[in-house]
Amino acid sequence: MSDMKRRFTLYGFGFFIGILLVIFFLGGKNTSCNWLPNDRMLQIIRSKQINYSTEATQVLNTKKVDSADIAQILIRGEIDFSKSNVKNNPCRKYLINGNDEQKNIALTVLICDSIATIQKILIE
Repeated sequence: MSDMKRRFTLYGFGFFIGILLVIFFLGGKNTSCNWLPNDRMLQIIRSKQINYSTEATQVLNTKKVDSADIAQILIRGEIDFSKSNVKNNPCRKYLINGNDEQKNIALTVLICDSIATIQKILIE
């Protein structure tokens, strides 16, 4: 039985050292893991320069929606992949529906190389 106890002790010690190394190398960095397609695409959109079309700018100017609502949708929104055109070349088009307080707002976003353009802001 002492052999089994020694194995668990060595395993626990190695596991603890591994956790400390991960915390040391990744601690303090803004790391994230986006495994789901929805989260990955929202992260890609947020990493690009965001522009607004003239139609979207007009909706923003009417004060029905502000840039804080748009930012929240780009963080916690749900992409409707069935209504999106993800195979367009060179730019892809996504429909993003808001959650929580912004559930009546939908965005149409056109993603090109380094720019994401919010084409339409739909309010229900």
